[in-house]
Amino acid sequence: MNILQVYKFPHPLLKLKSRLVTRFDGRLKQLAQDMLTTMYKERGVGLAAVQVGKPQRLLVMDLTNDLPREQGSTLRREPRIYVNPELLHTEGEITTREGCLSVEGYTTDIRRASRVIVRYQDTGGRLMKETLEGLAAVCLQHEMDHLEGRLFIDRLSPVKSRMVKKRLSRQARPA
Repeated sequence: MNILQVYKFPHPLLKLKSRLVTRFDGRLKQLAQDMLTTMYKERGVGLAAVQVGKPQRLLVMDLTNDLPREQGSTLRREPRIYVNPELLHTEGEITTREGCLSVEGYTTDIRRASRVIVRYQDTGGRLMKETLEGLAAVCLQHEMDHLEGRLFIDRLSPVKSRMVKKRLSRQARPA
């Protein structure tokens, strides 16, 4: 498994709308596995392909990656891979503190749907449907925003979003 580069704000790649995946082959499976490996290393719970320089509709998640681990722990991983995901239904509301592997050093409260129904394909191209609630629903929506070229900081009020982006851009400049 390879560790991939995670692109950081304000890299322009993060604003790209991702294209549909049409080839379900070994390269897709390898990319998904490399994304999971990268996500685990970075201690994230989700990662979209565009964040690693591949603007295609692919995302991975594993909510167990955020759980505390004790020395010698055998906590099982629960990786999920979503290809060409689309939300069929959203309901409820939940506000959670969000951060992002592509937006270093900033977290904020974001309001999202608390329950979603998603249709997607697996890496073999089979059509799947799943209902997610709570943190899983939030994580999926966050990663799907990436597929549309949208960051969680884009969900802030226009004034706050501009302030945060300006501050993060200054921090990203080389000294």
